[in-house]
Amino acid sequence: MKELRCIVIILCCLLAACGRQEGLPEGRRGNAAYYWRTVFSLDSTELSFVRQYAIGTLYCRYFDVVNTPSAGPMPNATISFQHPLPDGVELVPTVFVMEDCMHRYPDSLAARIVRRVAQMNETNDVTGVRELQIDCDYTLRSRDTYYRFLREVGAEARRHGWRLSTTIRLHQLSMPAPPVDYGVLMLYNTGAPERFAERNPILDLRDVMPYLHHLSDYPLPLAAAYPVFEWQRMVHGVNIAHEALPADILHTKQAVEQKRDDLRQLILTYHLSTENIDRYQPEHYEAIYHH
Repeated sequence: MKELRCIVIILCCLLAACGRQEGLPEGRRGNAAYYWRTVFSLDSTELSFVRQYAIGTLYCRYFDVVNTPSAGPMPNATISFQHPLPDGVELVPTVFVMEDCMHRYPDSLAARIVRRVAQMNETNDVTGVRELQIDCDYTLRSRDTYYRFLREVGAEARRHGWRLSTTIRLHQLSMPAPPVDYGVLMLYNTGAPERFAERNPILDLRDVMPYLHHLSDYPLPLAAAYPVFEWQRMVHGVNIAHEALPADILHTKQAVEQKRDDLRQLILTYHLSTENIDRYQPEHYEAIYHH
């Protein structure tokens, strides 16, 4: 009897794990990209990229929320739309919230953000929206407030028929999962910029590895986002550029996918621009977007 009970418990745990890792919401499969500019306008190279790699979803930064000394959290750097979405591409409005906004959190913030996103959708004829994403580098100090904020955003978003997602940074994997439908695991900006001489601050597998043991048990469906951008910074008067090497991206991709099958299901790159497209060869993008 005791052995039977153990078998039942093990089977239930396995089924729960499978359900979790296969639990990305309906329609969240395939290839996607972040769009992180203040003007929405795709040139011929970007349109060709979207078609060539079957980009089905663009996670588009609508605005930032920054903490102002006089008025508290306020919108900043709002996007303007010059071109419509390409045919067959879904847009996910994405709002970047500075972490310190959670230190001066007004009760009206969630409703204000959702209302502003809805107004921007209407003004710019953005239709078919099914999701809102919030991006925030929350910490242990701000986590509880941020999770309360997400619950409030989720309730407001459901009034519009939207699901809610959030970004997950590697250091956040050790915390309880946020109250959202799924997360996007940000596999970039993994290192400290001041250690650039030792490791690539954009992506170095050595900086990723210590967090991987959290992945198997993390109780939230996850997608994966990989870096295709470049950092430029001045060091002692010298301009130094950093970019993620294709080999580093692919080694990281292999390492995380061995831990979780759902990280193969929805693959994003950060971020869509002609400059970033030209930085890599087509075979590199083919390998990154390979499921």
